[in-house]
Amino acid sequence: MRNSGGIFDIDNKKKRIAELEQATLSPSFWNDNEKAQGVLKEMNGLKDWTSRWDALFHRIEDIQSMCEMAEEEGDDSLSDDMASEVEGIEHDVADLELMRMLGGTDDSKNALVTIHPGAGGTESQDWAEMLFRMYLRYAQRSGFDTQILDQQAGDEAGIKSATIEVKGQFAYGYLKAEAGVHRLVRISPFDANKRRHTSFASVFVYPEVDDDIEIEVNPADLRIDTYRASGAGGQHVNKTSSAVRITHLPTNIVVQCQNERSQFQNKANAMKMLMARLYQKQREEENKRLEAMEQKKKEISWGSQIRSYVFHPYNMVKDHRTSVETSNVQDVMDGNLAAFVKAYLLEFND
Repeated sequence: MRNSGGIFDIDNKKKRIAELEQATLSPSFWNDNEKAQGVLKEMNGLKDWTSRWDALFHRIEDIQSMCEMAEEEGDDSLSDDMASEVEGIEHDVADLELMRMLGGTDDSKNALVTIHPGAGGTESQDWAEMLFRMYLRYAQRSGFDTQILDQQAGDEAGIKSATIEVKGQFAYGYLKAEAGVHRLVRISPFDANKRRHTSFASVFVYPEVDDDIEIEVNPADLRIDTYRASGAGGQHVNKTSSAVRITHLPTNIVVQCQNERSQFQNKANAMKMLMARLYQKQREEENKRLEAMEQKKKEISWGSQIRSYVFHPYNMVKDHRTSVETSNVQDVMDGNLAAFVKAYLLEFND
């Protein structure tokens, strides 16, 4: 570990930090606030890397000293402590390896997560809402902030669609593992005969577009409709035409937002969603090999799922890409997706 280059490239990270710190000393540094914030964001991200590395390096030095001391004195009393420390170091090295996987162009960005039910009416709409709650809880567990940009209630239960903005370092890097079709098998709470049903829902994950990335949108290519919001949101929301739907005519991409009272704010959030969709489309067109693109082409139905959630006749959640599975279904639905996300990143980002 003394050689801090290699796959973790710590030497170059520290050199880059020094360059960025030097840039912050310039009298004109804050003349461009957005650029300055970008520099600070990059610097803090690199410092997170190097501080973790340095702490790990010192722990390894300490345990080496403990081993040498125990060997010299013939003292076996420290063996349990050393074994526990080695296990902790191995865990931290694995975490660093996972961070290394989050080196993609967009991995450090915020994420927009959109959920749609598949065919099946109320069953699938209820399943979509269960996934919606699951991702909110995952974000909370991960220390991310969330904002619900859009939530369309189902006719009887569940949701017709929902979009969540997830804010935090590497939010997109982690959540991109969730893009695809999710399958549920359970005894339906909506079936009086208590029969087993299979439902599907799709999850799309987009990186939020930074202000410094230029996505050209011709206003003439946009159709903007306003309408009264439906569902929860209070009397003011429902009595005014505050909801906004934007259609990008050349691509036929449609986004909508109704969760804010202000039509202006809903329009701003809808444009944020549209820019993210257009950016993702641009990225996919530039790189046809992206697996996420192929997943989005699949029908939301049997055989195309990335993960299955079985509530009956047994309990199991299995990811079909990595074969990671668990019988603790409730824990997964409470947002514990760490094992699935980690396995995906290690297998597909190497």
